[in-house]
Amino acid sequence: MIKPYSLKNGDKVAIVSLSSGILGEESCAHQLELGGKRLEALGLKPVLMTNTLKGVDYLRDHPKARAQDLKDAFKDPTIKGIIAAIGGDDTYRLLPYLLEDEEFIRNVQETPKLFTGFSDTTINHLMFYKLGMVSFYGPSFITDIAELANHLLPYTKETLQGYFEGHEQQEIRSSNLWYEERTDFSRKALGQDRMQHDEKYGYEVLQGTGTFSGPLLGGCVESLYDVLAGERYSDEAEICKNYQLFPSLKEWTDKILFLETSEEKPTPDALKKYLETLKQTGIFSVISGLIIGKPQNEAYYENYKEIYLKVINDETLPILYNVNFGHAYPRCALPYGVSATVDLDEKIILLDESYFQNS
Repeated sequence: MIKPYSLKNGDKVAIVSLSSGILGEESCAHQLELGGKRLEALGLKPVLMTNTLKGVDYLRDHPKARAQDLKDAFKDPTIKGIIAAIGGDDTYRLLPYLLEDEEFIRNVQETPKLFTGFSDTTINHLMFYKLGMVSFYGPSFITDIAELANHLLPYTKETLQGYFEGHEQQEIRSSNLWYEERTDFSRKALGQDRMQHDEKYGYEVLQGTGTFSGPLLGGCVESLYDVLAGERYSDEAEICKNYQLFPSLKEWTDKILFLETSEEKPTPDALKKYLETLKQTGIFSVISGLIIGKPQNEAYYENYKEIYLKVINDETLPILYNVNFGHAYPRCALPYGVSATVDLDEKIILLDESYFQNS
């Protein structure tokens, strides 16, 4: 895998709207302002790409414009990192504009850059994985950097600091706190803390002992399901298959699969359907182990555990549950393609190699 360089104080970072264009709406103006100040406080210079703020309707109708922003960010040598504004549900529509552009592919492979985001950004991560570049299933601009409280969530701040030279994270442990998703994202909510709870479970071992290792690969389970089934959009599965976005069974072999559920909080029956579709690919029989993200607001917490065990139906596959990544708050960053070791006895994830070129 080609690794990006870590960020340094004063670096420019691009904000890109690769799926939803909500960052360009007036209702999000206060988050845009706050997020920009937060990046500056971290020592970075935010750069809004040409189409980032063109709004929901325009970006929905112009996937080519979304793709152009990503291409321009990789082409600009002064930009050192790229942050997804937020997720959405139709990022797959960018694939033809990106994977048929030889200059973009060359720029990714010759001048890799830090890229972070989660949710439907899974599609972008799978694309970068296909191109051989390490990217990060981690914080995005609106959801994390523009956190409406007076301060970044401490665990998330530590994750973001891990993107900087000299602060790379070598281990991932459970947060002592978890936070509920907000119901009010308006300007009136500025300065209001999230509802927080003590973490009473920590990282839970569903089955297995000792350790398991392998490169990290995965994403949002709904996004992976959509890649395979195309239930949300009629052309999604065909487009993703055309570009071989879903890794082959050989590529999944000996990987650590990470999966998490979205803010839609799928019912246990829905999760069962998603997992059964993944199981049909054969990946559960070839991976070295599975780590599962904490459900947002702990929705269906116990039910999900039962579904995973029932569908996978393999007592030899080690599984770690309730890990701080994905849609629950706070979140860590999982680097695609980077080798890790999961210690089930200590309930910790160790990164076995640097995820940057210059560390």
